[in-house]
Amino acid sequence: MSCQSSLQHFCLFLLILAAPAFSQSSVVNTKVLHVGKELLKETLPLQSGSCLYQLQGLKSNMWYEVKISYPASIPASFSIELKNASSDLELNFGRKLLNTEKLIFKTDNLESLADQGGLYVLVSVMPEGVVAIPGAKERKYILFNIVCDELFLGIPHKAWYVAILVLLCLVIAFLIPSFLPPYLLSKNQESRGAKDS
Repeated sequence: MSCQSSLQHFCLFLLILAAPAFSQSSVVNTKVLHVGKELLKETLPLQSGSCLYQLQGLKSNMWYEVKISYPASIPASFSIELKNASSDLELNFGRKLLNTEKLIFKTDNLESLADQGGLYVLVSVMPEGVVAIPGAKERKYILFNIVCDELFLGIPHKAWYVAILVLLCLVIAFLIPSFLPPYLLSKNQESRGAKDS
């Protein structure tokens, strides 16, 4: 009898531990995330919050980046998972940068993905650390922004103007010495010659 009683207590203990996980996982919001359009001020419960975003506007054989940015003042840890609607495919090639979480992936044949229900991104959040301000309440929700951008050579389309500006600055930096007066260049060359000998 005591063995059966201890087995019942163990099962009850497991049920109590597993119940919050089951209740949280069954309640997942589904939203739409269009390529190139940022969703601002999205909210999730800080305690095991999650939301499923359906990706729309994807093209075949292209690279994409899903990026989340959130305030660093709220101690939280985000995770992003790429999911297929019809199967339990989970891809998490994420990268964490300060208060930004990124996921980079490549689409294959979108017609087969459409037949399977499309691609989704599961965003989850867990609290991390404690609030360091005495007497301050822990927050119940966290704000974040999420965007899906198409990549070209590993750089989002909207960031190419920065890459072009950097290249232009490098070209100018290499061309400027050829327009300087020769007496400035000769001092530089003399000092190099003195160091070599």
